[in-house]
Amino acid sequence: MVGVWLERRNPARGSRWGGVNRAASALLLAATAVWTKPAATCADLLARGRELYVLCSSCHGDRGQGDRQRSAPAIGGLPQWYVEAQLHKFLAGERGYHPDDVTGLQMRPMAQAVHRGDDLQAVAAYVASLRPQPWPRTQHSGDTTRGQTLYATCIACHGADGKGNEALKAPRLAGQADWYLIDQLKKFRSGQRGAAPGDAMGAQMRAMVNVLPDDNAIADVVAYISSLRP
Repeated sequence: MVGVWLERRNPARGSRWGGVNRAASALLLAATAVWTKPAATCADLLARGRELYVLCSSCHGDRGQGDRQRSAPAIGGLPQWYVEAQLHKFLAGERGYHPDDVTGLQMRPMAQAVHRGDDLQAVAAYVASLRPQPWPRTQHSGDTTRGQTLYATCIACHGADGKGNEALKAPRLAGQADWYLIDQLKKFRSGQRGAAPGDAMGAQMRAMVNVLPDDNAIADVVAYISSLRP
């Protein structure tokens, strides 16, 4: 519309207005290209992510539902920003660095498979596109009432509903397998996770976990998290 208006107002070619007309038309074409590019890029990214996820599905399942026998958590529907952040941590040695962290050590070579170009972003986008597969409660030793009291220290980051907070880099907890949450809290407490240089968010989590005095407290807080609706 801008180009047409200028052409009618100043039809003479080679004039100053003609130059403005051509510049305006070029700007509109560029804006149109920028507007239409993300949709195509998103589709390409998801297609590439689907291809790469075949490697992940051997442990995490074709729907990202997880597999307890392989100690693989449910990842389907996790936010893209969180999946990207964790893969970067595995690549940087901020996760899977401790000799006692068997599952973490297994994940590090898997992360190496998506270090090229936008592969990491692609597989994270695909994981985020999967429908979440909440786990039923499998641990029945925790005290939900006591766990609710202990969870008060978690609310500031993970939210009262356990749905997480991107601004604070806090993932969703509601719907995650209780056995996996217990395992990870124990890893933070022992230093198998969150103690690597450069892992600022992990260090914050370690400080929070140290508020839980023993395994019973961990079981209690996880029992309460499991009661939250995904």
